[in-house]
Amino acid sequence: MAGPGQLDREPEVGPLADGALVEAALDWFADHERDLPWRRTRDGWSILVSELMLQQTQVARVLVRWPEFLEQFPTPARCAQASPAEVIGAWAGLGYNRRAINLHRAASVIVEDHDGRVPDDLGDLLSLPGIGPYTARAVRVFAFCRDDGVVDTNVARILARTANARLSARTAQQLADAAVPPGEGWRWNQLLFDVGATLCRPRDPKCPACPFRSGCGWYRSGRPDPDPATGSAGVSGRQSRFDGSDRQGRGRLVAALGRGPVAPDDLAVVMGWPDDGLRARRVAATLVDDGLVECSVDGYRLPG
Repeated sequence: MAGPGQLDREPEVGPLADGALVEAALDWFADHERDLPWRRTRDGWSILVSELMLQQTQVARVLVRWPEFLEQFPTPARCAQASPAEVIGAWAGLGYNRRAINLHRAASVIVEDHDGRVPDDLGDLLSLPGIGPYTARAVRVFAFCRDDGVVDTNVARILARTANARLSARTAQQLADAAVPPGEGWRWNQLLFDVGATLCRPRDPKCPACPFRSGCGWYRSGRPDPDPATGSAGVSGRQSRFDGSDRQGRGRLVAALGRGPVAPDDLAVVMGWPDDGLRARRVAATLVDDGLVECSVDGYRLPG
């Protein structure tokens, strides 16, 4: 027998595929849809930029930076023509600067292999640098209105709770795909995003207001511990502390390089570890490996 939060076998079709539940949920979405600017376009490049920005960055920050970035780089061709340093500079403040380098590399492939147009084929999207299964499906759905299931951490949490089971990545994707109503891929996935962001939260979920409550196995069973979303594939846990982390040092160095080169003797101070030069050099080396920073005997600089 299966233990708490588990199933004897993984489901092939979850409760979200129920027709009546789908209809009621889409009605809920008509009244509660969040007004986000990237939902007003079907331009593949604009959607790709928004999806990469939204990864591990708060929506409020992306609301400001997304139009600014697109004003500077409105097409893949404009982005590909720019230097990596220019793209990193435009990305400054969004964190995880590796995403900027991946976007620049992806733009170059789009120009070289796809005539400057973001492709809609899943395989072609997955072949772009830095584009994984989530982003590829998100672009297909939100730019080209395909009927794919898009599984981010919020959607994975909804899937686990409604199925009342910890899910493998394969099963979560299978359930997400099976639940998409034909012809409704765009609205359905945006609905799931909104429910996950506003109601089906990691802590203190607002179940009575959720349009999926009547089909949610976890809610109907009294929301027992453990929460099936905990440990389920795709559901992120708490992020490690930022203050004093390697991530903070990486960000400080990239920000400083946006103002000019950094000499080797200044590296530890710039990164916030004036008494730990060994750590500074180790962390700086990861930026070099990621293609975000260039290093020579004269010091460190953004890639030209």
